[in-house]
Amino acid sequence: MSKVEDFLTTAEEQEIVNAIISAEKNTSGEIRVHIEATSKIDHYKRAQEVFHFLKMDNTKAENGVLLYIAVLDKKFVIYGDKGINNAVPKDFWNTTKDAIQAEFTKGNFKQGIINGVLKAGKELETHFPWLHTDTNELSNEISKG
Repeated sequence: MSKVEDFLTTAEEQEIVNAIISAEKNTSGEIRVHIEATSKIDHYKRAQEVFHFLKMDNTKAENGVLLYIAVLDKKFVIYGDKGINNAVPKDFWNTTKDAIQAEFTKGNFKQGIINGVLKAGKELETHFPWLHTDTNELSNEISKG
């Protein structure tokens, strides 16, 4: 088993997917979680690459949010597309990071991710409410690299 596979159990991954489904229920926004072992480049730049690779920059309202985690590096990045980035309060990304970090510090990785997903979902709901014409544009599954 790799460090990525050991990071979360199958049951924990399903709880995170359920949190993503719940968070996206009332918004047109899209949330993804990507986990990989390490990055050879700056983590923020790597999150941007993964964001593009997962086609998160193709959402209609530019309202995708990626939670990128590099397990061995003990680093994570929350990356939002232009639409959500321009809409949220200035401290939103830092308060979301703090909510995740508080649980990660205690070793509660699943709960940290869920806290970040639900916080992002609430903010997306405020600025990008779900409309009857909306569709789920991206997978809710956790991607791994």
